[in-house]
Amino acid sequence: MKNAFLGFLLGSLLLLSLPSLAQSASPVAYGEQVQVSGAGRRALYQHALAWSEKGFAYTPKMDVKADAAAGTLRLRGTGKVKTLDNNKPIETMVRFEFVFRATDNGYDYNVGAFEVVPNEKQPATTVPLDDYVAQLAADRTNSRTNNDRRVRAQASSLASEVALSFRSYMNSHEGESDDTVGLN
Repeated sequence: MKNAFLGFLLGSLLLLSLPSLAQSASPVAYGEQVQVSGAGRRALYQHALAWSEKGFAYTPKMDVKADAAAGTLRLRGTGKVKTLDNNKPIETMVRFEFVFRATDNGYDYNVGAFEVVPNEKQPATTVPLDDYVAQLAADRTNSRTNNDRRVRAQASSLASEVALSFRSYMNSHEGESDDTVGLN
């Protein structure tokens, strides 16, 4: 009886720990498909382009590629994550990619492809976020700082924040179309 109970308890603990292991292996990204009936590809693209020009707060932005004919927009943005070193926060620059594609009845977008700029004096040198997090996890002080989890959580938060900003902007313009501008 004791052995069966102990086995059940041990098995339960293993099952509870598996989801946390699986979460850490997933890439940091946020994407969504949104259906907007009758909005039109052109209007949706124009709204996304306006957001990238006026509402995109994650500067400096780079590599802006806008294709009106295809209804696509791709750009890279910049944010910061903080690690701890001797209980002092150190900011590190991260870059991410925002990809938008409009269709006649909606759009999809994705925030992902995170890269870390480990040395701001060499901004052209980047490391994929997963590799950077693995380096932090291997650091001997990580058991005290939890920098690997800290950076992954901050990058996930940044992806959600970008998506929320974009979706909020798009929702505020959902009823508009180029055909009704100026008409009451």
